[in-house]
Amino acid sequence: MPVYTVHAPSPAGADLRATDKFVFVRDGFHFWAMVFGPFWLLWNRLWLALIGYLIFVAAFNAGLSSLGVGRSSIFFADLIVALLMGLEAASLRRWTLSRGKWRQLDVVVADDEDTAERRFFERWSQKQHGIVNDQWAVDRGGPPPTRNVPGQQFSNPPPIPAGGIIGLFPEPGGSR
Repeated sequence: MPVYTVHAPSPAGADLRATDKFVFVRDGFHFWAMVFGPFWLLWNRLWLALIGYLIFVAAFNAGLSSLGVGRSSIFFADLIVALLMGLEAASLRRWTLSRGKWRQLDVVVADDEDTAERRFFERWSQKQHGIVNDQWAVDRGGPPPTRNVPGQQFSNPPPIPAGGIIGLFPEPGGSR
């Protein structure tokens, strides 16, 4: 199931009037970014990423040509670069948003963007009105459980096997 990150402009991040500016970025592979990399970057207004992509591809192809690599090998190398573009397109979009002082509000799991928006706004409106819904609650605070604190799930030490040692050597200092 796709995962979406929700981004909002920093000054209007908690303002109800700015909800039309929220951006949902789907994580995962973007086919059109792979097939039409520079055009996809233009369409999504990723100017620095576009400049970096064009410089990288030009330098990469020039470097391979100067090394005497054949045209078919350069073509396959360009296919790999295009595949990487498809895989990292969402990361480039999130990076551009973070550079523009946008902040990530939430992560939503949904089948499509409409469902992601509905789930996010249901949860967000409940949070804005002080309603706590345990179905969506995620505990992101507090330290992880430790073995030395009584009452936590790892407070008892793990059982030691009968031989006393786990691994390839049954006794410390024994023959190998």
